Amino acid sequence: MNQTKPRIAFIGVGTMGGPMAIRVVEGGWDVAVFDISPAAMNRVVKAGARGAASPADAASGAEVVVTMLPDSSHVRAAVLGEQGAINALKPGTLFIEMSTIAVSASAAIAQEIKARGARFIDAPVGRSPEDARKGTLLVMAGGAADDITRAMPIFRCFADTIVHVGPEGHGIRLKLVNNYM
Repeated sequence: MNQTKPRIAFIGVGTMGGPMAIRVVEGGWDVAVFDISPAAMNRVVKAGARGAASPADAASGAEVVVTMLPDSSHVRAAVLGEQGAINALKPGTLFIEMSTIAVSASAAIAQEIKARGARFIDAPVGRSPEDARKGTLLVMAGGAADDITRAMPIFRCFADTIVHVGPEGHGIRLKLVNNYM
C-alpha cells in the first residue's frame, strides 16, 4: 500500500469503470472495489485491487469514493441504499460521481453526501471503453476548484483531457449536452 496516496473506493467496475479502476491500481493507488457482478469485480481484483462485500465496505476508510454505474437507480442504490457507500463516509471524504445519470439524481445524491460532511464532484466521462483502457478518456468535472485539484491525480490515471466545467452540477449537464450532440 502506498502511504502517500489516499485510499480509494471504486464502485462500479463494469465496461467503463473496470478499465478505469485498473488504471488507478496501476498508478499505485490503494483501491477497494465493489460491483454486483463478481466477474467484473474479479478482473479488477486480479489487477491488484481489494474486493469489497458492499458499497459501504468499499467506502470504509476511503478518502476518495468513485462511482461509475449504468444509471440513476444504480447510483442511488449503491450510494443511498441499506449497504450504500454513504453509510461509511467520513467528513472530508471526496465523492466523485462519474456515471451518466439524471441531473436531478446527481443533485439529490450530492445533497445527501454533503449533509454527511463529505465533498462532491460530478465528473462524467466521454469517449469509449477502449479509451478507458488506454487512459485517454475525457473528464467533464463540476465542483469546487480545490476538490477538482484533489481529484486530478486520479483523473490522470485514465484521462488525457480533464476539463473543470464549472460548479457542482455542470459536469453532468455538459455530459448530457455532449450526448445529445
